[in-house]
Amino acid sequence: MIPIAKPYIGEEEKKAVLEVLESGMLAQGPRVAELEEKFSKYVGAGTVATSSGTTALHLSLLALGIGPGDEVITTPFTFFASASTIAMVGAKPVFADIQRDSFNIDPASVESLVTPRTKAIMPVHLFGLPADMDEIMRIAEDRGLYVIEDACQAHGAEYKGRKVGAIGDVGTFSLYPTKNMMAGEGGLVVSRNEDVLEKVKLLRDHGSPVRYKHTILGYNFRMSDIHAAIASVQLDRLDGFNRTRRENAAMLTRLVSGIEGLTPPSEKGDRVHVYHQYGLVVEDSYPLSRDGLVDHLRKNGIGARGSYPLPLYAQEVFRRIPFGGGVCPVCEEVLPRIIEMPIHPLVSKNDIRYMAEVLSSPP
Repeated sequence: MIPIAKPYIGEEEKKAVLEVLESGMLAQGPRVAELEEKFSKYVGAGTVATSSGTTALHLSLLALGIGPGDEVITTPFTFFASASTIAMVGAKPVFADIQRDSFNIDPASVESLVTPRTKAIMPVHLFGLPADMDEIMRIAEDRGLYVIEDACQAHGAEYKGRKVGAIGDVGTFSLYPTKNMMAGEGGLVVSRNEDVLEKVKLLRDHGSPVRYKHTILGYNFRMSDIHAAIASVQLDRLDGFNRTRRENAAMLTRLVSGIEGLTPPSEKGDRVHVYHQYGLVVEDSYPLSRDGLVDHLRKNGIGARGSYPLPLYAQEVFRRIPFGGGVCPVCEEVLPRIIEMPIHPLVSKNDIRYMAEVLSSPP
């Protein structure tokens, strides 16, 4: 089976973990500080490490003072944490529709949903393709809103020459095992605002600026040195990983572009797509449904899968938690059509050719 995702764990990662174990310093320590410094230089903004991408989002919202009575506009086509963290701080997630070609949040829909209660916009750089940040930033500046970039799937992606995550007021990354850069678990908050970063540092460690002194109520959202050691090595590999993902994606796009009924992902000319996932749209003219194609691929040893099963507002929990924005017709039309294909760095060129052959010969 060609897996949909597979983390690369080399000798350097193993060595880095052993060094931490032998040091006896396992909790947040020098390796976390090293990772924060390296990632700050990489993205061009200050960095604070946390225990996951979810806690990175949670702390970012809290650090910006977002809470009960506030609204945050985000996308319904993303992982649950983008919206759940908004609800966790007591704010209301408001769902804007998406663009069909990019799967990213539609700025026109965002603008139509701004109310006096809106405090922030949370675009998601879905599958590694940067959202339309110029328009999002324009709306935010015109309306006095914060921008929280959910870049948890977009390590190293660029928008007009700038690394995503460092464009808005705050950005977040995940180090989950399937990500372009991973640590097993972990998250990163980036910002050019030192006050925000200092607030995140306090919140991630029980509100404690020094040991046993607590100035605010905080959490245990620290990253361990073990995870930081893995992430630091992975950061050194990230550009190479992304280059391979882009090469694999370009090859698969070239091979499937002539297949009737399959629409490959878009590649915007002013952006660097890092292909956390390769989202292929199965149109009505293809002989199989999306789910039928998934079955066909899996029977032939290809670990493809359907994308997120529901818009977030259709999840059971949001029937109980107030949300805004209503039905998003573009999201509802395209979401059931998207299939994710393996293009991670451990997928070979022969694998890509084989996948294209299977896609071109439905039963």
